[in-house]
Amino acid sequence: MEDFVNLLNSILWSTPVIYSCLGIGLLFSILTRFLQVRHLKDMILLMFQGKSSEAGVSSFQALSIALSGRVGTGNIAGTATAIAMGGPGAVFWMWMIAFIGAGSAFIESTLAQIYKVKQDGVYRGGPSYYIEKGMGNKWFAVIFAVAALLAASVLLPGIQSNSIATGLENAFGVSKTVSGVVIVTLIGLIIFGGVKRIALVAQYVVPFMALSYILVSVVIVAMNISELPKVFALIFKSAFAADSMFGGIVGSAIAWGVKRGIFSNEAGQGTGAHAAAAAEVSHPVKQGLVQAFSVYIDTLFVCSATAFMILFTGSFNTFAADGKSFLLENLPGVAAGPGFTQAAVDSALPGFGAEFVAVALFFFAFTTIMAYYYIAETNIAYLTAGKNKKLPMLLLKVVLLAATFYGAVKTADLAWALGDVGLGIMVWLNLIAILILAKPALIALKDYEAQKKLGLDPVFNSKKLGIKNAEYWENEYTIDNEKVS
Repeated sequence: MEDFVNLLNSILWSTPVIYSCLGIGLLFSILTRFLQVRHLKDMILLMFQGKSSEAGVSSFQALSIALSGRVGTGNIAGTATAIAMGGPGAVFWMWMIAFIGAGSAFIESTLAQIYKVKQDGVYRGGPSYYIEKGMGNKWFAVIFAVAALLAASVLLPGIQSNSIATGLENAFGVSKTVSGVVIVTLIGLIIFGGVKRIALVAQYVVPFMALSYILVSVVIVAMNISELPKVFALIFKSAFAADSMFGGIVGSAIAWGVKRGIFSNEAGQGTGAHAAAAAEVSHPVKQGLVQAFSVYIDTLFVCSATAFMILFTGSFNTFAADGKSFLLENLPGVAAGPGFTQAAVDSALPGFGAEFVAVALFFFAFTTIMAYYYIAETNIAYLTAGKNKKLPMLLLKVVLLAATFYGAVKTADLAWALGDVGLGIMVWLNLIAILILAKPALIALKDYEAQKKLGLDPVFNSKKLGIKNAEYWENEYTIDNEKVS
């Protein structure tokens, strides 16, 4: 079984797939005339302009839900691994994939808004919805929904809770059983409150965790400010084979930077599109731009915070091209991952590293579990459309909480591999879908820009633009006389 799962992963996450994500992001960047630069101001302003309603959450809340999934343990462990395998130059390529990936995030999130539905009093949408409504392919959409449901509810939560439990045990001596009970209790209180409670928690916790993490990074950089020119020179030289030590692994720098960047920011994977559909906006492009900016926040800010702490303090090892010997070994015996960040913090703030990493992992992983639940709930809502959802939704909560507790006390290697399979299937299906369905998103962007040139606050009407099966937008936008907050 394990050999079969590993074979599937070798296909689903092969190098061609990773570079396909890069190529598709570049394609969308070109087709949108690099909106991630042209509309940067709108991306920032729109985050704070939308308001929530009875059916939808605000743009900022939708951003926070998406970020709770994007910003996870990969921002700590993934960044460190990229540096270990690809050297400092991998950081530059992580930045590049974030810049390019913003194009993919825009397309999938705009599509999620265009084809969203009002279901059981709340907005629902995401890949399953736009695959069925945009492509007219039900079985394709069902396969995505099943893969997303299994991955988000069964296979992935335990991986995150294990990171929390392990970190708390190492830093504070808290048993994994106690950690598991606390995590499950807190997650339960949130998810039984529905989408609105998830959004409310996310809008406060996510900015707090990201800003606090970045602040510690700024402090460490400030304490080592004399290293600034040297570190940036090292990153750029290593990225282009101009550094004497790391120049020989430039291929690894590109491969690992791209790979870990995609794993971290999730652009094109379809995960962020679920949250994007929940936003109350007058035009789909508004949320598309906000979600494009979430990729920047994840990689350019949070991953960079990890990279800077590690590089400014020299707290890292880098493997040679053979993957066995070291080009540089500043931390003998320390495996690539949270240990790099812990050592970096300890070097600047002695005795604080283990506690800092444990707390950071707690917030990053905890909010990711929240995002997993939201993704799973959205897909179970899709699969049970028109049916009584009370029992399936209750079972979903029980299964996710059980998987979370199990992962906290014991995580099997097979569970990690199965989780990668679920995500891999989602990525494949979503990339195919957004390539086929890009046209409606591009039409929406053109419409948004035309209205902005006229000095209007853009409002979307799918019927006027000839976009079919986007029933929610067939009439002039209103909030259906709902209470707005």
